[in-house]
Amino acid sequence: QVQLVESGGGLVQPGESLRLSCEASGNIFSIYDMGWSRQAPGKKRELVATITSGGDTNYTTSVKGRFTISRDNAKNTVYLQMNSLKPEDTAVYYCNAVVGYYTDYDLLENDYWGQGTQVTVSS
Repeated sequence: QVQLVESGGGLVQPGESLRLSCEASGNIFSIYDMGWSRQAPGKKRELVATITSGGDTNYTTSVKGRFTISRDNAKNTVYLQMNSLKPEDTAVYYCNAVVGYYTDYDLLENDYWGQGTQVTVSS
């Protein structure tokens, strides 16, 4: 079993910054891709940023130049640095990680998700 725990959300004013963290723990052999998604009220979940185990990153257009995804493989942790926040960034932010884990007989993969952390940008 693998758990992902997010932290760092909160209420900020437009133009301010937040840094989200997400730590994976449990039966982990290796962590492959990691990412952040968000879901605003009444909207579909949106993929915000992804990072491979080698450090390659991708961003949705609306956050390019403002958000930075990074990871610390030694700590099984992914981060999302969010700068110049806008009211439209308000959402619940979820992290995910594709994790390789051992069973008695096999090395398997699964995509695990955190419980979400609220980010509210408002004056």
